[in-house]
Amino acid sequence: MKKILVVEDDKDISRLVKYSLEKAGFSCEAVFSGEDALTALIKCPVDLVVLDIMMPGMDGLEVCRIVRQDDKLKSIPIVMLTAKGEEVDRIVGLELGVDDYIVKPFSPRELVLRIKAILRRRTPQDSEKDMLAIDSLVVDVLAHRVTLGNAVVELAPREFELLVLLMRRSGRVQTRETLLADIWDVHHEISTRTVDTHIKRLREKIGPAGRLIKTVIGVGYRFTEDDDEG
Repeated sequence: MKKILVVEDDKDISRLVKYSLEKAGFSCEAVFSGEDALTALIKCPVDLVVLDIMMPGMDGLEVCRIVRQDDKLKSIPIVMLTAKGEEVDRIVGLELGVDDYIVKPFSPRELVLRIKAILRRRTPQDSEKDMLAIDSLVVDVLAHRVTLGNAVVELAPREFELLVLLMRRSGRVQTRETLLADIWDVHHEISTRTVDTHIKRLREKIGPAGRLIKTVIGVGYRFTEDDDEG
């Protein structure tokens, strides 16, 4: 049974989310502040966090920032649940590494479906390769581990997902909109800057292998095994 931590200071909404998730077969724990969320995460690992932004004291964005900087916690998927729907808030959340962003008022059924989709993406399908390797760049999908030669490369969750997707679709151009939809589950335009920012960081972290991620001007990106291409 997958365990989900619900971080929401509004107790009525917290009860609704907890009830909906438990009815869908998840195990849930509810806390009501950012500080309590971090304490709960350190005490007991979870499979996903539903996180409100607007909370007294430590807000959701700060919680997300701390989680993504912690080696033991950074791979936990996060769904932001908030009344703030402005584009700038969505961009900040996505760039911090949020996996999805749902604006209140929301449909409990939609929330459950989105959470299931995120957890399903985290479980590799049998038909997909678990080991990807090009030159000295090796990705162990099941172990969530990237190595370049003998060195381990530390990637944030979104960066890892981007690398896996690009390598699995090697040779095929991926538009920024496609990457937003497939990695962030965003099916309408918010900002392609989010994709560009993550690609830039990914290239920097994989060092010499970053040259294999080619920019297709005005379109998107392509991973290629041919170092001389592009």
